[in-house]
Amino acid sequence: MFSRLVCYCSIALHSFNYSSTTGLSEMFVSKQFVRFFGSTTSVWNTSKSHLAQLRKKTGYTFSNCKKALDMHNNDLEKAEKWLHEQAQALGWTKATNVGGRKASEGLIAIVINKNHGAMVEMNCETDFVSRNSSFQTLANLIAKSCISIVPQVCNTTKSLHKEILDGKAVGSLAAPDGKTLADHVALQIGILGENMVLKRAVLISVSDKILLSGHSHPAPQDPNSPLLGKYGAIVAYHPKDNEPLTDETQTIGRHLCQHVIGMNPKIVGDLEKDKPHENADDEKTMIYQDYILDPETKVQEILDENNIAVVDFIRFEVGEAETSNEEPSSVRAQA
Repeated sequence: MFSRLVCYCSIALHSFNYSSTTGLSEMFVSKQFVRFFGSTTSVWNTSKSHLAQLRKKTGYTFSNCKKALDMHNNDLEKAEKWLHEQAQALGWTKATNVGGRKASEGLIAIVINKNHGAMVEMNCETDFVSRNSSFQTLANLIAKSCISIVPQVCNTTKSLHKEILDGKAVGSLAAPDGKTLADHVALQIGILGENMVLKRAVLISVSDKILLSGHSHPAPQDPNSPLLGKYGAIVAYHPKDNEPLTDETQTIGRHLCQHVIGMNPKIVGDLEKDKPHENADDEKTMIYQDYILDPETKVQEILDENNIAVVDFIRFEVGEAETSNEEPSSVRAQA
């Protein structure tokens, strides 16, 4: 392209020297310049269009996208594949280099699908990265990948089965594209430049008579958005006397999740076996706690009013101590 420009410039200068004797050369040069710049602009626009598409789709830098397109003759598919391969390799290298850095920020991601539930903790170094859309998409991908294996991991013949996985086990799971979740984490480390850690996950399966509700804090403004936050809870509960499920019953389930997040109970409790604490502020048995949405009412009163019973719950908080060896919180839960 540059050689063509030099050539046309030479023609223009040569023609200019003879423009006093004839107008024909000038007309020729003018037409050639119009034709040249018209075709050159078209090539540039196509290249810029591909570059814009590649940057928007992959999120990689201008220089890397341009290099990928130049190497693959503007073939978008090949350029994108090359970028991902390079980023993956760079990500694992970067992950090794930053692996010792503290990662205490991050997100809790929750997915509920009828009788199955999954909640995961994904850590990073700063709150800034935890608010990045790529990091949030990654956390949601991990939660969805976890819930997809619930039927294989949990004993679905039990009324409730809860399985807690450590970060290594979560990282070995396959994502929908066939790569491991650890590969996806390494890719984001390469892109965002921070250490990231797959902390833990919990998988839950319940029978048809038990309901699951999940909630994150802060809660998403759009009810259809993924449940992502600094805190998360899943509550398993059921209507007593086999009463039919109503919208109000489901709403109570979400409110109970809010209570678990805010009040951090340790067990559900049993009216016959457990006694309330002398100091209400130190109460850790859920049924005896002040209900977070109505402090003048105990949780047990709310359960009685709505004719439901809590079977189990689990609560995650970003950065808290490891809980992979915890016992189910409903060891003495009400039936």
